[in-house]
Amino acid sequence: MARKKYHEEPENHERWMVSYADFITLLFAFFVVMYAISSLNEGKYRVLSSSLTGAFSNDPTSPVAAGVTPQVVKLDPLPIVKRKSTENIRKEREVMTGLAKDVLAALEPLVKEGKVRVTQTARGVTIEINASLLFPPGEAKLNADSVQALTAIASVLKLDNHAIQVEGHTDNVPIKNPVFPSNWELSAVRASTVARLLTENGVDDFRVTAVGQGAKLPVDSNDTPEGRSRNRRVSVTILSVLPEPVVDIPVATQAPITP
Repeated sequence: MARKKYHEEPENHERWMVSYADFITLLFAFFVVMYAISSLNEGKYRVLSSSLTGAFSNDPTSPVAAGVTPQVVKLDPLPIVKRKSTENIRKEREVMTGLAKDVLAALEPLVKEGKVRVTQTARGVTIEINASLLFPPGEAKLNADSVQALTAIASVLKLDNHAIQVEGHTDNVPIKNPVFPSNWELSAVRASTVARLLTENGVDDFRVTAVGQGAKLPVDSNDTPEGRSRNRRVSVTILSVLPEPVVDIPVATQAPITP
């Protein structure tokens, strides 16, 4: 009987790929575990710890053995970015309140006389100055007494970096002369005059804007002399930098016209 020949199988040169694939799989699993651990918050960690303790122990009082779902400890859901935004808003309001107090201290006598009013809103701090303190009737040249008040305002504002808007306002009584054809020109020149004095006393001119509002924004009735007197004013607003949400306005789709 002939002896069966033994055929040696050829050597497999790709056996290393099996070990390499196992290594890559273990490495991937390792990084997944590391990522999961780094992403756990305190509540999830306590739930995991309680579950593992109950699963690997015979303690009948453990939450898992008793069939009780462990309570998840909820952390502060407020995102870090939102908390920072809230903190920035609080700081900005404190800065604006401090500016308002400094202006009040500088103009205290005029505030008590009712010639100057200081208010604070989300827009900023507004210093409302009655025109009778600043200008003769129908003119835009500053009174001598008004320079001291505006210089005191400038001494406070020049130490700050907020934008400033100076607005001129009039009553509704029409004006028409060779210098001012209407209340628009009068209010604009008055605002520019006050803005120029502020910049001449140390306020950066890149921060200042002058606007003439005419009679369109009254703060009192124009039916009485007192109301018209109050409407003739110049307001200096220190503009706040409080963040406001940006809302995209969708374009309305026009419905097709049916013939």
